[in-house]
Amino acid sequence: MPFFGDLRIAFHSLMRGKGLATIVILTLALGIGANAAIFTLVRGVLLKPLVNRDENRLVYIRQSAPSGGQDNTTFSVPEIKDIEGSVPSVSEFGDFSTMDFTMVGLGEPRGVQGGVVSGNYFEVMGLRPALGRLIGPQDDGADAPGVIVLTNRFWSTVYKKDPSVIGKTVRLSSIGDRPATVIGVLEPSVPYPADTEIIGNIVISPHHLSATMVTGRIHRMTELFGKLAPGATLDQARTELRTVYASMEKDHPDAYPDNGGYRIDAKMLRDQITSGARTVLLVLLAASGLVFIIACSNVANLILARTVRREGELSIRAALGASTGALRRMLLAESLLLCGAGAAIALIIAQPLVTILARYASRFSVRALDLTVDFSLLWVGVALAVVAALILAFVPRLPSANASNGMNLASGGVRITSSTSRRQRIFAVTQIAASFVLLAGASMLITTLIALQTTQSGVDTRHVLVIDVPALYNGKTPQQVLDFYKETTRRIDALPGVTETAVGMIAPWRDAGGGFGIGLQFSGDGHVHGKDDPRALWRIISPGFFTALGVPIVAGRDFNALDDQSREPVVIVSATLAQRMFPGQDPINRHVYWTDPVLEFMEGTDSEKVRFTSPHRIIGVAADVDDEHIVPSPTSTIYSSYADASMFGGHLFIHTTGNPYSLVTPVTKIIRDMSADEPVEHAATLEDIRAKVLAPDRLNSLVFGVFAAVALLIAVVGVAGVLAFSVSARTREFGIRLALGSQPESLLRGVVAEGVVMAAIGVLAGAAFGLAVARVAGSYFGDLKMPGALPVIVTAFVLLGAAVVASMLPAARAARVDVIQALRSE
Repeated sequence: MPFFGDLRIAFHSLMRGKGLATIVILTLALGIGANAAIFTLVRGVLLKPLVNRDENRLVYIRQSAPSGGQDNTTFSVPEIKDIEGSVPSVSEFGDFSTMDFTMVGLGEPRGVQGGVVSGNYFEVMGLRPALGRLIGPQDDGADAPGVIVLTNRFWSTVYKKDPSVIGKTVRLSSIGDRPATVIGVLEPSVPYPADTEIIGNIVISPHHLSATMVTGRIHRMTELFGKLAPGATLDQARTELRTVYASMEKDHPDAYPDNGGYRIDAKMLRDQITSGARTVLLVLLAASGLVFIIACSNVANLILARTVRREGELSIRAALGASTGALRRMLLAESLLLCGAGAAIALIIAQPLVTILARYASRFSVRALDLTVDFSLLWVGVALAVVAALILAFVPRLPSANASNGMNLASGGVRITSSTSRRQRIFAVTQIAASFVLLAGASMLITTLIALQTTQSGVDTRHVLVIDVPALYNGKTPQQVLDFYKETTRRIDALPGVTETAVGMIAPWRDAGGGFGIGLQFSGDGHVHGKDDPRALWRIISPGFFTALGVPIVAGRDFNALDDQSREPVVIVSATLAQRMFPGQDPINRHVYWTDPVLEFMEGTDSEKVRFTSPHRIIGVAADVDDEHIVPSPTSTIYSSYADASMFGGHLFIHTTGNPYSLVTPVTKIIRDMSADEPVEHAATLEDIRAKVLAPDRLNSLVFGVFAAVALLIAVVGVAGVLAFSVSARTREFGIRLALGSQPESLLRGVVAEGVVMAAIGVLAGAAFGLAVARVAGSYFGDLKMPGALPVIVTAFVLLGAAVVASMLPAARAARVDVIQALRSE
């Protein structure tokens, strides 16, 4: 077949220029490999179907109060009951509450994140067991025995897929304490709405059986899912949900205050699951597309240069009768060989790249954790190779049989026609423009990361070790739990190098969003209580907490042992709260008190509830500690003593003068000697916790920085290649100019100026293109950010500087042209 003959000829032709072929293949391998890997990632996270049966009917229903700063308020049991049966387009509902448990009886004691679900949850969600059975209607109700299902990843990573876990009995401690039997393992699936380790029926959480949970309309802690009725649409469901919700607001106005802006909405489950990763993955796909454009532009320049050098050969073929189609087919055969070899190497590169990128993407979507390389990677690589081959085959201009202009059969010199030169420069400018967009984006991310890393948190992050030691009740009274923490801190304080040990309910940054989320409403002396009361974060701490974290008490004093016996409840407040509530006044000995309506559903005896909501005397003012955000902002916080409130969560904060991690073993031994069932987990310094929270930003900077560096390298090579080829083709011109008296420095400046002009045009084109794309993308992705002036200016100077460097070698070559040899060359 003629084309196979063309492939054979193309192979021998390429072998005569192995250096150029190698550069082309490796450049294409980078462009194709990056795109194939990222497309595989996008397909696996955004496009691949869920394992859930009837996935196209599953919806996620969300209640929010955006005016009150709550993107997701979740639902209460009364609200769910109002919705169920009132929305004909949704045939079934399933609910899911997230809670932290301490689990004892299945290996090491550990803290686990658990889901509490209704009996029909798994049926609604279309999930199956991998082992045993799942929770069903028979497991509903207060009289049912406690049962749990292990999630597949938890079972695989912690218990190494041991089938003997089925039937084991564990003890779960949270708000209450209950036994439960392991009845099954869930099939591999997306853990949503939370990355839980266990899922149990409502019996495992006594709180879910309490009147607080069953009757409290504003006691919201449950996510709601639904399955569309056959033939029903999402828009129908939304309309019906909003109609029901309007009735709920009318019947219960106190539960939906006007200043909250309460609303209800529904999304397809897959869209909800992928929403967190969609923007970053599509931006990543666009970045890899720019790298592919840069690679193809660079290779097109090389192919153009090679074609110009082969003008004599092509002219002879045309003169001997080869048609334009035959010549184009020959170039296509060469392009296919180059792009095929590049695609083969790209697939080798792409497989480990998929693994690396999957770990990166798992920060934004848990679906990436289960990503595997499949045949889609092969097809994407082949498709990109074919596209690149077609581009390269149709870039060069071909001679005709009667061509005489610019393709002299007798000439052995290299001559560039104006169209060829123009195309080469267009490709070089395209590379620079695409590189500018990538570099500007990477610069913005790196600038943001530097700002985050250099922000002062207000606490001593380097010398404070945080260890999770959750409050384990298991039949103990609150006083016994308090005594356990007191004795633990006393023993740890005796260790060498320890300067202060304290207990707190929240690990800064790691537990962001915990402890009543946006805070509780409160009021104080001199203020009139109303529905618009301000909110404050509530934190339970022990004496010495501020000393351990290196936070100064700016007025008053810390908690002490005498406060335990005081009949009057006392608190410490943050400096921002003191200034906002008592501007220009001394806040010490003034009072604040909680007014949030949700507190009527709090656990405890009547006397405990009365004490909690009664006025609390302020005994101290501490500097602000924003434990929610990496970049601290003014924060209103009220701190209660752990002797005055039931501890939940539970973290040790150990300040030391030595290596904090050297304390992990002795601290673990101290705790286990006191309570063998007590979990001791997640030991880390505050510095490392902060670094882990910053990991997504660091990964963003690294990934986009690598893309930008590769793009810059290819663009620099492209500019240097265009100028080098231009110099070689203008050797005779340079020789004549030198013979007529031009100085070598003048030639050097002229060639460098060519490179700078190309770079400047590329920067302007890239800025215009980037601005246009950002504006269009901003209408679809609300969280897309534009780079500031500094990243743009830095990027422009980097590219202009790179163009100068790339131009120096060809410019020096032009300045060293030998006049006699140049004149003889023609």
